Amino acid sequence: MKYIDRSSLPFGRSIFGVAVAATLAACGGSDGGSDSTVSSAQIPCESLIGKTLDGGGVVNTAEEIPAGSYTPPNLAPYEPSPLTSLPAFCRVTVTKQTSPDSSVDVEVWLPKANWNGRFLGTGNGGPAGAITYYTGLREGLIRGFAVANSDLGTARDITTREGHPEKWKDFGYRATREMTLAGKSIVNAYYQTSPRYSYFQGCSTGGQEALTHAQRYPTDYNGIIVGAPGNNRTHLNMSFIWNHKALTAPGATLTPGKAKMVQSKSVAACVGKDGGSPTDTFLTDPRQCNFDPKTLPVCAPGADGDDCLTAPQLAAVEKWYAGPTNPRTGERILSGVPFGSEALLYGLADQSASWWPAQQFYPFYWIFGKPYDHNTFDFDQDVERIDDALAPILNANNPDLSAFKANGGKMIMYTGAQDPAVVFPEAIKYYERVVTAQGGDLTATQSFFRYYLVPGMGHCSGLDGGDGGTEFGQPYSAYVPTDPQGDILIKMTDWVEKQEAPEEIIGTRFTASGQIATQRPICVYPKLPKYLGGDPNKAGNFVCQDGPRGSGPATDERYLNK
Repeated sequence: MKYIDRSSLPFGRSIFGVAVAATLAACGGSDGGSDSTVSSAQIPCESLIGKTLDGGGVVNTAEEIPAGSYTPPNLAPYEPSPLTSLPAFCRVTVTKQTSPDSSVDVEVWLPKANWNGRFLGTGNGGPAGAITYYTGLREGLIRGFAVANSDLGTARDITTREGHPEKWKDFGYRATREMTLAGKSIVNAYYQTSPRYSYFQGCSTGGQEALTHAQRYPTDYNGIIVGAPGNNRTHLNMSFIWNHKALTAPGATLTPGKAKMVQSKSVAACVGKDGGSPTDTFLTDPRQCNFDPKTLPVCAPGADGDDCLTAPQLAAVEKWYAGPTNPRTGERILSGVPFGSEALLYGLADQSASWWPAQQFYPFYWIFGKPYDHNTFDFDQDVERIDDALAPILNANNPDLSAFKANGGKMIMYTGAQDPAVVFPEAIKYYERVVTAQGGDLTATQSFFRYYLVPGMGHCSGLDGGDGGTEFGQPYSAYVPTDPQGDILIKMTDWVEKQEAPEEIIGTRFTASGQIATQRPICVYPKLPKYLGGDPNKAGNFVCQDGPRGSGPATDERYLNK
């Protein structure tokens, strides 16, 4: 696969290249789970221009886009061009003035024919700043959804928001709400009817948006898909500083070759002992791995090859695994990074990349000003300062989803077991807190909220690395599945509309030419896939069995009350 330059790649984006774009063009998609289409366009697309929307805002542009390939204006450089395999649609843009000091750009795509009667809100990634098309907007359109996305109000430069709390609110929660209101209003105007059902899906920052919306606006969506949620946002970005400081200390930087060596050692120490196949190149459940980094090969004096670590490099790796803690109290600020994720995107070699601070240190610029020397961050006093200002706006740690449940809402959350950026123990920690809020009843929680740990997947999808069943129709996936068993979005619609709760999802890894390389079941927590024997690339040779409960070391309660 030919990749784009990582220097332009924000956190939460996938790496799309020529081969992936070609595969997308070759793939079809399910019909969105609809038994029949609901409506064709009732009014001319261009007639929407100038329309005042429910909840505020005016339509800026509205244009008919013919079926085929399309390159939107101002397409971000990290997204493939052109967008391919599109049905004919009406493209609508809106700018909503959210305060005298802030605004949000929204884009809505409406199928001209074969609309399935549903609205799909989609999340963004990283610091946002632009409409993103491969977080579900394009793929939702192919499935027959009317779809929407926003720039989260951070267009141009997210690092220049010091002293602008209204802009912080847009990023934290308001932009997604405004997108939702605008999208539904435009659907109503265009089709002359409201959507039958409304769904939201997002990963990374989009996962933060998803949990935020369920907690703050529990009646907006019937179903919400939460991928790798950055919902503990202030502490997540603190972990980025922790890791960056460790891996940029004098003599501590690791090459990609060293990162691959470390990953091979951690996987070899534990593979096949956690239910997976002994021939896997990844861990099914890193929580069950007791790898000791002190067993990594140490370089001889004067040597520094990819087959060993120097003393400063080993110290940095140990700190990376350990995760950030308060040096005075010992309280955990965020989980450490799981074994088996060392060489993936955002792993050991990338944490020291020059583009990382520019993309991920924006909350600290907001509070401390720009420029800001992140090496001066105090993991005791500065944690409180950041949390006091930003946690009420950015973090979505509230486990009380009773209003969302009472409204009939359904939620699916997933994370990659090899994700070195948004680490899965934090998602498990949140899920178990929801179970506690539901009276400690796992069955009651699973009646509306289910979590899936995806073995062998990095951040959000296989495009960010991993050899497991990494594609299942999620945001940032390279494929629109043709089989509903491997389509998380259709699994969600079936749960909401047919009361068919998803027990397992089939994850697939494809070759560069689009052939199936691996398939494996993705099991509902606390179950994990258990290898039965035979070809480990076939899902039928695994069965979902109960695994351990709990997350291991994760954020202390003190830092979850913010």
